[in-house]
Parts: sequence; structure tokens; C-alpha cells
Amino acid sequence: MHETDAYPLNWPADPRRWLNPPRLLQAWIAEEVGGAVDGHVAVQRITSEKAGRHVELSRLFIAPAARRRALASALVDHIRIWAAEQEYGLTLNVTDEHRSPAVAFYEATGWRHTHTTDAEWASPDGRPVRLRHYILPSRTRPTQQDPMAETGRYEDASQT
Repeated sequence: MHETDAYPLNWPADPRRWLNPPRLLQAWIAEEVGGAVDGHVAVQRITSEKAGRHVELSRLFIAPAARRRALASALVDHIRIWAAEQEYGLTLNVTDEHRSPAVAFYEATGWRHTHTTDAEWASPDGRPVRLRHYILPSRTRPTQQDPMAETGRYEDASQT
């Protein structure tokens, strides 16, 4: 993902730790029948006292070979259902590139931009990074059956 999409923007010194951060609450991996990873999504605890019953969607990525199959939407819908069952609200942040596919995807799937901040880290070339923060309004949580449960294409990868 980093080579094709520059995600994550800064390659982590320890990729396993990046995928399994201390705040990790739950994670899911979508994989092909042969075991190739098609996608990943995680949910993290938010350390701010202002967060209340909100958790952060993070580490969403889809392998280039698995794109254009609605897998990102299925993973996010799975998270929406899981969060609703746990009575959590959802937030996320993404780098502030107004025309990025990530921004377009989140805005098209019901996430509401709340504000933009400076990241506590810089780009690989040292430039400041701006983060767009989003929440998922409760009215957009799906009520239908979990699409990933029907296909059996995900694996719970949580370390809770």
C-alpha cells in the first residue's frame, strides 16, 4: 500500500506495531480464499476525555488487486454495525488532500467533516501535514445484515 498509494504517508519503523497499536480495540482482515490479504480495517480507543463513547476507525486499506469490488464499503459497513452494537460513535481522520480518493470515499459514504488540524508529525520531506477529522452521524449507520458476515471474507484480527 505504501508503494502504490503512499499509505501510510510515513512508512513505520515497525509495521507490525503500526497495525497493532496500543490503542487497538478491534481489527478485521479481508482475505482471498488462497489467503492473500485484500483489505484491513481497525478501530482504536480515543484517549481524549472529550471522546465519550466514540472510537476511531483507522488503518483502512484495500490491496490494489481487490479494488472496485466494494470491499472498502463492506469493511466500513461492518465497522458501523459493530460500533452500533457496542454503542460507540465513530470518528476518523485522514490527510487533508481534498481530491484524494480517501476523502471522496468517506464523504460519499456519509461521514461528516468536522474540522481540520495540524498533525503531530510531518510528511517524509518534512512538510507539515493537515488532518481532516470526520464523524459518522448515527442516521447513516446501516440497519441491514452485515455484508461481510454473508460472504465470510473477513477475519477478526483483534488483540483485545
